[in-house]
Amino acid sequence: MAALAAGVLLPLPLAACGSSDSQDAEAGNVGSARAGGDVRAAARQQIASGGTLRWAVDAPPSTFNVFQPDSTEATQRVAGATLPSLFALDKRGRPQADPDFLRSAEVTDTDPRQTVVFKLNPKARWSDGRRLGAADFRAQWKALRGKNHAYWTARNAGYDRIRKITKGDGDDEVKVVFNKPYADWRSLFTPLYPKQAMRSPKVFNDGLRTSLPAAAGPFRVAKAGKDRSRTLLKRNPRWWGDRAKLDSIVLTAVPRDERTAALAKGKVDVADIGASTAERIGASNGLGGPQRPDAAEGAKNAAEARKQEAKRREARKRKARERLGAATARALGDYEVRRALDPAYTQLTLNASGGPLADERVRRAVAQAIDRDELAEKALAGTGLPDDPLGSHLRMADQDGYRDNSGAFGSADLDSAQSLLADAGWKTGGLAGPKADGSAGKADGEQKKQGKAKDGKDGKDGEQDRADGGPAEPPAAAGSPDAGGRAPHRAAAEASVVRLTAAQIARVVDRPLGLAASTTAQRGAVLAQAAHSSLASAEQAGSERKLSRARAALETAEKVQATAREMRLLAGDPASAVRSKDGKPLALRFVLPSGKGSAQLRATGKRIARMLNEVGIRTQIKEVPGDSYFKDHIASGDYDLALFSWPATAFPATEARPIFAKPRAASDGSLLVEQNYARVGTDRIDQLFEQAAAELDDGRRQELMEKADRRIWAVAGSLPLYQRPQLVAVKRGLANVGASGFASPAYEDMGRRKS
Repeated sequence: MAALAAGVLLPLPLAACGSSDSQDAEAGNVGSARAGGDVRAAARQQIASGGTLRWAVDAPPSTFNVFQPDSTEATQRVAGATLPSLFALDKRGRPQADPDFLRSAEVTDTDPRQTVVFKLNPKARWSDGRRLGAADFRAQWKALRGKNHAYWTARNAGYDRIRKITKGDGDDEVKVVFNKPYADWRSLFTPLYPKQAMRSPKVFNDGLRTSLPAAAGPFRVAKAGKDRSRTLLKRNPRWWGDRAKLDSIVLTAVPRDERTAALAKGKVDVADIGASTAERIGASNGLGGPQRPDAAEGAKNAAEARKQEAKRREARKRKARERLGAATARALGDYEVRRALDPAYTQLTLNASGGPLADERVRRAVAQAIDRDELAEKALAGTGLPDDPLGSHLRMADQDGYRDNSGAFGSADLDSAQSLLADAGWKTGGLAGPKADGSAGKADGEQKKQGKAKDGKDGKDGEQDRADGGPAEPPAAAGSPDAGGRAPHRAAAEASVVRLTAAQIARVVDRPLGLAASTTAQRGAVLAQAAHSSLASAEQAGSERKLSRARAALETAEKVQATAREMRLLAGDPASAVRSKDGKPLALRFVLPSGKGSAQLRATGKRIARMLNEVGIRTQIKEVPGDSYFKDHIASGDYDLALFSWPATAFPATEARPIFAKPRAASDGSLLVEQNYARVGTDRIDQLFEQAAAELDDGRRQELMEKADRRIWAVAGSLPLYQRPQLVAVKRGLANVGASGFASPAYEDMGRRKS
């Protein structure tokens, strides 16, 4: 199953947030701090004509069909530059009609059925000379509506609601009639393919893998190399809009871990990068941290202050040349970093299909044990971008209509988390050994109490009695603080703590422990000192091989130090003692991807593990190869906790629904989860999405989405953490390209500023 088909963003590319450097989680960055996008916008008259733009992509386009499951980032770029997009997104993620293709598009009737009339730009032509028209709309609808399973489609949302498509009153009008109301009709036919690309499953599935039969954009596909590593787009001579400033765009496949080297050698002009690469570029430019290059132009600083800043910058450049090597520093100094909040977010998914997380109280406890503010601050440190945690599952912070709906479940509250766990039967006090008859003993001090979930099960929506104004508050701890000011759960823990045996410890952690916490801590400190020394030496030598080894050594040292911390917790802190129930420890399998591009996810995961320790939840962290992370673990449900990212959408009523739809039983007894990898949902959430998808009033649809989001927070199947940074290295002098955020790129306006 491909990442794009599933909608999930795997940890390697992370849609411009992944990194090839192992210290991305802590590294800084330079560039403009405009979260809404930074492309160094310039008027067309300021852009020189001609030239080639070399754009790095993660992998070659395996197909030019964006509607196929294995389409890639490169597929999207090709489609954006060569095919019609009836609606383009602005920087707030709002769809705007593109006048190059549309004169107008509106709902003309709702009774008896919703009817939308598209009035096309009469100048719009395919590169074969044919006018855009109803035949193209009809062919795409029939291929994507889901009735003919010979078409290998990644999605059919919206197209399955269309009843018929006909020609309108004129040659340039297309009339689309729906079976039932569809609010997100603007999401359809973008991109629009020529009818010959959709006429048969053979062409749809295989024919579009190597070529496009016709183009209708500022560029056209001129050549795809034999190894598909380079895709050449040339200016389209039949384009009727503003003539493309560039002669050509070359999409070049450059793996994430090779981006820095490619930039240093000047092989690409534009590349998504990680934070540590951005920091190197900043150092090469004499910038010591997050800066706003444009700010200097408008600032009215005194002459002496400018001189002092120039001196400091030169000093920083000298230090960068000494550290990186003069040649590398000069080469990276030819680039600048442009940044924005990426239209995607990182979230923690809790698998509710079985084990402790099947209990909603435990999921809520996990949510309230996690300090999302700290996680966001660490992940976005040094980027100069807003570092507030994301408060919505359905909209991004810089998106139109965003509201923070996290309520009681979006902030850390350890006492509430402890109370929820106690209410669910998970008690502190360690694990008792087996009884004489071989059966498991109860945890010391544990009361035999069966908790019942607050929400109903088996299709019943227990949230129906809650107000739609927000998620219900977690139940308060039983009793009240004692005279010493201690919460009841903490007092009980201190009274009943039991030391764990070696065998019991082995059931809680997934790595061997040393003989004592002190010796393990000492070993970790020595390893860390040696690793830092090796890292400094490798940076001075400028050797990537030595850097890789030093970073691996540092990661090993951090693991040993984490083991020492856990040993101390297990040995002496009753408040942090592992919780147990029926003789079993509260231990969750936390699956994280390995590889250089996933450093930030792993750093976030380890912080989460430490936070869960504080309430007696142990995590067994397992790092798995990135290429099997999603297929073998997330999609199959082989995990308790997992971190990955979802792309944002301008049409959440339709496109976000599969992520939160209640799983259903299939005829063969399996569970149909769609894209809901948390495997938990409610009938009410499904109803709200269905109502929103059919609601044509924008305000009312927004209200329905707010209600749905609050209920998604309440079931605690996923926990949004932060909107990811979008960091893009761009050759100096290039305009109208970079970190565009939500905004659709204007390929025809890209180019080099006139000197």
